[in-house]
Amino acid sequence: MERAFRSESGRVLATLARQLGDLDAAEDAVQEAFAEAMRTWPRRGVPDNPGAWITTTARNRAIDGARRESRREAKEKAAMRTGPDAQSSGPADPGDPSIDGSPEPEPADDQLRLIFTCCHPALAPASQVALTLRLVCGLQTVEIARAFLQPEATVAQRLVRAKAKIRTAAIPFRVPPAHLLPERLPPVLACIYLVFSEGYAATTVDELVRRELCDEATRLGRLVVELMPDEPEARGLLALLLMHDSRRDARVSAGGDLVLLEDQDRSSWDHDRIAEGTAELERALLRRRPGPYQLQAAIAGLHATASSWANTDWPQIAALYGELGRVAPSPVVELNRAVAVAFTEGPAAALDVVDAVADDPRLARTHLLPATRADLLRRLGRRDEAADAYRAALALARTGPERAFLERRRDEVAG
Repeated sequence: MERAFRSESGRVLATLARQLGDLDAAEDAVQEAFAEAMRTWPRRGVPDNPGAWITTTARNRAIDGARRESRREAKEKAAMRTGPDAQSSGPADPGDPSIDGSPEPEPADDQLRLIFTCCHPALAPASQVALTLRLVCGLQTVEIARAFLQPEATVAQRLVRAKAKIRTAAIPFRVPPAHLLPERLPPVLACIYLVFSEGYAATTVDELVRRELCDEATRLGRLVVELMPDEPEARGLLALLLMHDSRRDARVSAGGDLVLLEDQDRSSWDHDRIAEGTAELERALLRRRPGPYQLQAAIAGLHATASSWANTDWPQIAALYGELGRVAPSPVVELNRAVAVAFTEGPAAALDVVDAVADDPRLARTHLLPATRADLLRRLGRRDEAADAYRAALALARTGPERAFLERRRDEVAG
């Protein structure tokens, strides 16, 4: 049931949102479909195609709801939209072929439409990200709250306000016209990368890798490239996703333990994806408009194409992180640069980089800072300090594989 929800709820919700023009009604239909599954699957068994079963059941619930609403003239009038987007964002007509199951043209992917809706400029950036995680990824409010390091009530209110804004402003469920695409692209790319990141290094579940989110983000990245083939950052993001995704299966051992990049079996990496990512990056760089995603893809490419950990081009990686820090400054970028500096100039020089961002409040609630510091102290032989740093990282780590890895390192340096 959980696997079906995580893999199918976003797709079903996106389709119903377009058809109904109402996020709340679409969410209700999806929730009712899964409630029905919980009632019937234990008795009848899990369907051969759980996703198709959920889709059909949710559509039937939506049809029933639309028909009930159509019989209530007062509510129908209250729900009607006005303006140029009324047809695409108003309440569903139960006789509409998009609801009764008849074929209709599909100019764009429903989930891509939903991402552009979530990333509408009328919504605050934090709301854009929260809505994308909730509606596209299928994360629950409590999971989003953990990812944001905020109270659940705060995130819940943010989601309610964002959906109300979409409804009252009649924001259409569509990919915007061509002349608006460039200004809408950055938040869309950021949200797709966030979807992938939650899949590649999950923050809220015991599994380190959530493959369905990685696959969905990569698919959406391809759609954006098809939509805007001349936009280098769209290709840069796709290249980055492909490079990272090429080694996802090597990141976790058969026993579920985290495997560091230096210890991974490179023969198990997906070299077709590496080749595809390299080609996409080359096409992006030909546009001579480098951006953060292209820089990150170049770094990932150096890792992906190195014959071994020892033969990795660390000076070039450190230089690329330096440029990335210039165009898109972030304390996390500096932590990554510190790792590259450690293999270029030594762990003592890297520790200086880490200390420079140690007071950044954005790192206060993540294990990344103490974990990076602990590794550098370990390499310097400062075992007691390293053990303390590993303990600090453990207090903040959230997934089982990460905690198990940090515990092993802590025990190692504690002797």
